[in-house]
Amino acid sequence: MDRADIVHENFLARVASGDLPDGRAPDPALPNAEAAELFRAQCLSRALDRQSRVMQRAGQGYYTIGSSGHEGMAAVAQALRPTDMAFLHYRDAAFQIARAGQVPGQTVVRDMLLSFACSAEDPVSGGRHKVLGSKALMIPPQTSTIASHLPKAVGAAYSLGLARRRPPEHRTLPDDALIMCSFGDASANHSTAQGAFNAAAWAAYQAVPMPLLFVCEDNGIGISVRTPEGWIEAGFSARPDLEYFACDGRDLYDTYRAASAAAAHVRHRRKPAFLHMRTVRLYGHAGADVPTSYLPKTEVEAQEADDPLLHSVRLLDAAGALSRKAALRTYGETGDEVETIAAEVVSRPRLETAQQVMASLIPPLRACRPVNGPDPADRAAAFGADLKAQDTPQIMSRLINWALTDLMLEHDEIVLMGEDIGAKGGVYGVTQRLMSRFGRDRVIDTLLDEQSILGLGIGMAHNGFVPIPEIQFLAYLHNAEDQLRGEAATLPFFSQGQFTNPMVVRIAGLGYQKGFGGHFHNDNSLAVLRDIPGLILACPSNGADAVMILRECVRLAREEQRVVVFLEPIALYPARDLHEDKDGGWLCRYPAPGERIASGEVGVHGDGTDLAIVTFGNGHYLSRQAKARLRAEGVAARVVDLRWLSPLPEAALHEAVRVCGAILIVDETRRSGGVAEALMAHFAETTDVPFVRLTAEDSFIATGPAYAATLPSVEGILDASRDLVARSA
Repeated sequence: MDRADIVHENFLARVASGDLPDGRAPDPALPNAEAAELFRAQCLSRALDRQSRVMQRAGQGYYTIGSSGHEGMAAVAQALRPTDMAFLHYRDAAFQIARAGQVPGQTVVRDMLLSFACSAEDPVSGGRHKVLGSKALMIPPQTSTIASHLPKAVGAAYSLGLARRRPPEHRTLPDDALIMCSFGDASANHSTAQGAFNAAAWAAYQAVPMPLLFVCEDNGIGISVRTPEGWIEAGFSARPDLEYFACDGRDLYDTYRAASAAAAHVRHRRKPAFLHMRTVRLYGHAGADVPTSYLPKTEVEAQEADDPLLHSVRLLDAAGALSRKAALRTYGETGDEVETIAAEVVSRPRLETAQQVMASLIPPLRACRPVNGPDPADRAAAFGADLKAQDTPQIMSRLINWALTDLMLEHDEIVLMGEDIGAKGGVYGVTQRLMSRFGRDRVIDTLLDEQSILGLGIGMAHNGFVPIPEIQFLAYLHNAEDQLRGEAATLPFFSQGQFTNPMVVRIAGLGYQKGFGGHFHNDNSLAVLRDIPGLILACPSNGADAVMILRECVRLAREEQRVVVFLEPIALYPARDLHEDKDGGWLCRYPAPGERIASGEVGVHGDGTDLAIVTFGNGHYLSRQAKARLRAEGVAARVVDLRWLSPLPEAALHEAVRVCGAILIVDETRRSGGVAEALMAHFAETTDVPFVRLTAEDSFIATGPAYAATLPSVEGILDASRDLVARSA
């Protein structure tokens, strides 16, 4: 027999005979009517698990992770409010069902079965994934909760305090809300989880409001690897600035007691808490996992004998809330209800085409307050002497600083966060004086943890802010790239645009820094960013473009709810000259507020038709130098600055090169996985003229005199251009 059938038969027999597990008396704090409703939620969760297995065997349902053994989460839902945002563990069906009971009009069972069946009518993901989630219930869907959702829970909790002082236009959560995130005992060991616990306590230690409830559902095992007995309690019971609460997750009453106390602590003291909920796992990990293949049968049977539903029957009977006979009736009725709805749900339509699957990659447009530009008086006060300097050509780093200033004056919901961006003003001075202009709550000096920085941004966006997190160097992104891939970009996809986390991630990167940093501070790998569906990647090559592109990036985040990465070429931050010393050829005047470069718009420099040099970033700077020398040799070239690296601006690119006799791609990223690979494919499909690429080598970057040895150079561009033009003549 399937273990689910064994547990089911055991429940029926033991309740009928009164053979119930021992335990403490019910806590009178949970009223009888509420306890009976929570038991019904537990039974519905159990019935859904059983039905999902039936559906899978019949080919009508798909991979799922059950909640059996974790039904105590219904009591946690009861201890919270439906306006408390909840980032759920994948075993928390009972939480969602219980919360639905707090919000009138919810058809939660049918909705969840539609998700199990991957039906296009699933109101959460539209058939894209089996998820727990609901906009009406304030539960953003999670597709894999191996702790990756904890950093954004920290960010959402931080946003509550800031929203009290500076309410954003699209605020979601009320003043007195708290944030709850749940996870398993195995996930608590993940570096992402540890970073989130640390970040929450780090903030609380400094008296920063952090109304966040961590709920650890400790069933003692992660797939097949046991959690050492006492490990969670030892690690969290005495952690500074993280109040520890514990309960028996098999006991509905004890769980409600502890969850209520923990929620009260968090809500009223605005400090984080850790609720350690001991429970059991029934049926195995997921899908076809068979626990007896790696656990002794006696141990599996012992867990089944400790079924939380059996404990609930004993407790409700003792409290006078529900007799054993009535409990059996509730169990049977919920099973029949689920079976009846499932029979109808499995016939509902499913996604069939790529277009249907991809329909939710791009979030819907959001109506925003009209923008008239920053107030002149506010600008004068913020900029001071810098206002007059805007009439003179400046380096890129200073122009980006001014752009951020104007944007923050214009949009109160913009918040900056990152390592060293405040008092120091960033490693390269890009954020200098912004903290003094806008305060510590809008320019946040974070702890040194990229996962926490991005999670802070993602979570704040859940509450209506427009975050601009900074990753200090491109190589540091690899410590936290899953926050963009697995959390930020997937959210609209798996919620049909009901939940979004728009933001603009500023990253200093690329190569050509002389004598500094090596591969950590000169990283030219963009593949991980270009590989994320729905993410927009922009890269300016000069100061004026940087200002106008950054403004467009903020518009994309604010109005189109997009996740945008703004890549700033470090080596071009201080660039002044183009062709010779002190020519000032790379300095730019500050574009007037409101001037933008639209998404998908390329830059074209020159009108030559012999050759189009397609490039970006430092490659644009080098190509402009090469273009002047080619002109002296009689080669009429134009330089096309991509600006937008993902998605590629294909229409504008085609128009920019269509009259040219040859195309040279100059790509400072690596030959393997670099931008040029996509450009080569594009030109192979759209043009008949010769085209070649000049790229960086498949190598890390060295420190010292060889800092540019593996990268494209002016001489390399000249040689490739001459050869290509000669071959195409």
